[in-house]
Amino acid sequence: MYTITLSKEIKQTCPEFRGAAVFAEVTNTVYCEQLWQEIGTFTFELRAHETTNSIKDQPVIAATREAYKRCGKDPSRYRPSAEALRRRLLRGIELYQIDTLVDLINLASLRTGHSIGGFDADQIVGTKLELGIGRNDEPFEGIGRGLLNIEGLPVYRDEIGGIGTPTSDNERTKMGLDTRHILAIINGYNGQEGLKEAAEMIQNLLIKYASSNGGTIHYFE
Repeated sequence: MYTITLSKEIKQTCPEFRGAAVFAEVTNTVYCEQLWQEIGTFTFELRAHETTNSIKDQPVIAATREAYKRCGKDPSRYRPSAEALRRRLLRGIELYQIDTLVDLINLASLRTGHSIGGFDADQIVGTKLELGIGRNDEPFEGIGRGLLNIEGLPVYRDEIGGIGTPTSDNERTKMGLDTRHILAIINGYNGQEGLKEAAEMIQNLLIKYASSNGGTIHYFE
């Protein structure tokens, strides 16, 4: 398992932050019909009860947006992933299908409002991660985004650099069909509320759809 710590600047800027990480051995697949049935059910319910204006009122998303502002980033320009995914669905655009691991992390993020990083653990350098704040001109290649300006974004770093922010994870540690070990990190900028439920949701999805025993949960603050 990885040791995950918070930098002094994150502790000062976001004192409410609590995190959870799920580490598991997995088998990835191109597509899972049952998982997509769950995504379809959630999409129907979201569109029936939410609007693009009400998303920001969801407590976890609101707390993440506030953390962005404190760290120095405009959350309306660089949206947290959970908010961006919900907005996509409410604009009538279907969720993109990547692979089973990515799709189930997206479902957990959609359901909970937490921005969740999903990493190929074997591509992480070292066994220690630290959550800090992105610096000016810090190199970061967002998945499908090219170079991303992460100045003022919360960012997890391994021994050689950033691997994930609540807006986008890094190409270097992205999950793929050859991924055998996953590290999923749940960001609780609203504190501990809902963290346990989100972590257990990821475990259950991994058991159902990724040939996993669910792995282990580690809480950090």
